[in-house]
Amino acid sequence: MTGGPGAPSAGDTATPSADSTAVAPTADATAAPATTAPPATALPALEPLARWPRLTSAIPPDPAVERRVAEILAQLTLEEKVGQMIQPELAELTPEDVREYGIGSALNGAGIWPGGRRHATVQDWVDAVDGFWAAAEEHWRGRPVRVPFMWATDAVHGHNNVHGATVFPHNIGLGAAGDPDLVRRIGEATAREVAATGMDWIFAPTVTTPRDRRWGRYYEGYGEDPALVHAYGRAMVEGLQGDVAALRTDGKVLATLKHWIADGGTANGGDRGTAHCSEEVLRDIHAQGFLAGITAGAQSVMVSFSSWSNPANYDHTPGRAEPYNDKVHGSRYLLTDVLKDALGFDGIVISDWDAHAEVAGCSAGDAGYAINAGLDVLMVAGREAWQSVHRTTVRYVRDGVIPLARVDDAVSRVLRVKMRAGLWDKPRPRDRTLTRAQSPVVGCAEHRELSREAARKSLVLLKNTPGLLPLSRTARVLVTGSAADDLSKQCGGWTLTWQGDDVDRADLPDGSTLADAVRSVVGSERCTVDPALVHADPTQFDVAVVALGEDSYAEMRGTLKPWRSLAYAELKSSYARDVEVLRRLRTAGLPAVSVFFTGRPLYCTEEINLSHAFVAAWLPGPYASGVTDVLFAAPDGAPTHDFQGRLPSSWPRTRDSAAVNRIPPHLPGYRVPAEETAPEDGYTPLFPVGHGLSLHDPAPAAGPLPPDVFRPAPPPPPADGPLRVLDAAGTPYRLRVGGHNTWSREDVSLTGPTRCLIVHADPVPGPGADQGEGTALRLRFTGYPAFVYAESPTGTPADLRGHLETGAHVRFRARVLERPTAALYLACHDDYPAQPGVDLAPVLREAPEGEWTTVSVPLASLAAVGMDLRHVDVPFMLYTEGTALLEIADVGWRVP
Repeated sequence: MTGGPGAPSAGDTATPSADSTAVAPTADATAAPATTAPPATALPALEPLARWPRLTSAIPPDPAVERRVAEILAQLTLEEKVGQMIQPELAELTPEDVREYGIGSALNGAGIWPGGRRHATVQDWVDAVDGFWAAAEEHWRGRPVRVPFMWATDAVHGHNNVHGATVFPHNIGLGAAGDPDLVRRIGEATAREVAATGMDWIFAPTVTTPRDRRWGRYYEGYGEDPALVHAYGRAMVEGLQGDVAALRTDGKVLATLKHWIADGGTANGGDRGTAHCSEEVLRDIHAQGFLAGITAGAQSVMVSFSSWSNPANYDHTPGRAEPYNDKVHGSRYLLTDVLKDALGFDGIVISDWDAHAEVAGCSAGDAGYAINAGLDVLMVAGREAWQSVHRTTVRYVRDGVIPLARVDDAVSRVLRVKMRAGLWDKPRPRDRTLTRAQSPVVGCAEHRELSREAARKSLVLLKNTPGLLPLSRTARVLVTGSAADDLSKQCGGWTLTWQGDDVDRADLPDGSTLADAVRSVVGSERCTVDPALVHADPTQFDVAVVALGEDSYAEMRGTLKPWRSLAYAELKSSYARDVEVLRRLRTAGLPAVSVFFTGRPLYCTEEINLSHAFVAAWLPGPYASGVTDVLFAAPDGAPTHDFQGRLPSSWPRTRDSAAVNRIPPHLPGYRVPAEETAPEDGYTPLFPVGHGLSLHDPAPAAGPLPPDVFRPAPPPPPADGPLRVLDAAGTPYRLRVGGHNTWSREDVSLTGPTRCLIVHADPVPGPGADQGEGTALRLRFTGYPAFVYAESPTGTPADLRGHLETGAHVRFRARVLERPTAALYLACHDDYPAQPGVDLAPVLREAPEGEWTTVSVPLASLAAVGMDLRHVDVPFMLYTEGTALLEIADVGWRVP
């Protein structure tokens, strides 16, 4: 059966009307069993927008609140006003800072915990928040006015930074469920858990409309359909905040719509990239979740790291030495003219993490241009940076660079939102209702059951062999595949840590992998778990449950380069082994039910053809019983639940269908933007938006799905000389550093020192410098995840397989001053650890300290571990998570 997200389940009927986009079942659908969930609420019928609409918020202006805001504002010093505009993060802020500067709010991002304790308890969190709240009160002691402190957190799929909290499916899966009421209930549960740790404000929901599957944040969106995003944006805000009265209670939190605007519409899916779309597409596609969320009463909007290249996006202070670079954080048009003035949004406009620094003319410690564009609160991570922003902002106001009226507008918005949240009336965090609850709220059984329900409803059945599903509880089951026993693959990024790729059972104590869930259904004696299929004999089982899926990732590290294939098995060698497992099972004649954990639709036609049933499970979270609830029958053999999920995004037919989306039905005459591919001819989706089978749908008449035949480019001729990277003449490449807290990358200079938290780099004399052999680079890795690399200045990759044909090596001279304390990898990309490398630590540890030595690694060795030499934009990269001090010189690809 096919139908849009929110369409009726099999056996129900619907007639599309002016206010509904529900799709009726196909004629050959049969009645669903009584266990099928009732149909979800129909999605709104959107209309084209000729202009930005004036919105009416569910939390309207209150004259009494406005009078109080004006009274308080008049009693604040300039320094105190700026303190309300700055939001440092937990690791870079002390209670003494709050007391001294009158800081108005703080945040904890992913992987930041009280005292750095990964498994900090709920009480640890309450105590930390309460301590900062008390420090703020000290600042106002003896004054006729006080401004309460406010704590914010990244709770994007539950209270996901807190050990033991309930983790919900990521948004892409919720989009598949097609159930706004489910989203509203998840918002309510999340609000309660956040409030139970004493916090006031969360940075959710993400209401992007993702249009390119290469984007590493694709799963943070609900889907490509703006009507779905519109419905869910409203529902989640209602769940988190409630109405005017509910928001003032201890059980609700402030919501944040993010990221304004078109972060899901950038060219090539570039993270922090540039959208080139028209303003009409901006309104009709990318703004829909914001319009609905603001109408529902959302009190804050977070701005996108991305840019919008359009003549309407003007430079509000022309004539500066560095012209405006189109970053949304510096866009007065989008932040003030549109969001505040046209839409009428009267809440807080907050920056993303240090994002002001990417605006031309700004820096980590200077946000003047971005403030004048319309930012109200600046999320500034580093201690030196936020203190510098405070100093420079105060100076700019006194010098007339930033009008005092702009600061007063920002602070009025902060005060207004704090009053609407009832912060003047709420007790200190440790004394609030939910922080003192007798029964635990965080991770309670009710919320975990809700997460399990959400996982169950999000499953999309893409293929089924009649009679196979649901599986019998007495079957002998082989559970295999790379995701069979892996919580990180189930949960995805933003789970306790930023990337979520290092979580384990200790991090999710109530979690269950798919292997655990299958074992609990059929019993240990009938379940064998063998992820790589190296021990089990497939002929000894009745069925195989094959769990395959992406490794966990978040922003930046999950984004695919423009030239990368969208084919699952071509993304990593570990993914290719899943296909080998499926091939072996097919050869052995064992039926395979594949469960695909993914943050985005990927090309996997061979995997589907090799499977007898194929389920898109998205990122369902740590409670895999939600998956087995649908895969397995009840004890009497009848289905326990039918498949309810429907695709929220088009499923690719080809490995290069990264930006193929449905033509929006509400936009007559819609023209596909240049960044996207029209869904026609060879790019017609394999499965359209709204597709999904039920257990009772008949088998398709056609045979296997037609594969997209891979046609590699012919290899170039053998290289006729070496490839220079760094030598006496300098480098033709751009030297850069990235890693922990530096994922936006920094340039490395060959003329002076480069200093950042993770790497110190200095140009020094190279070996034989007295003979004019030039410069070396001294690198100190400080113990954080860090990589130093040489990148093509244009970002364009080159096919360098010709060097492989000549037997070339990656060779360089190295002088070890302090031996590496951890693995130190060599690679030809800037995508570690997502892509492989060769560990040089054993060689470097054996090298005599203080003496120059030659390091030489055959390109054949790099190709053998999976290096893609067809597309090389980074010919040299060193990566480590440990400490090391070494000098490198004479870097290149050459025949030894």
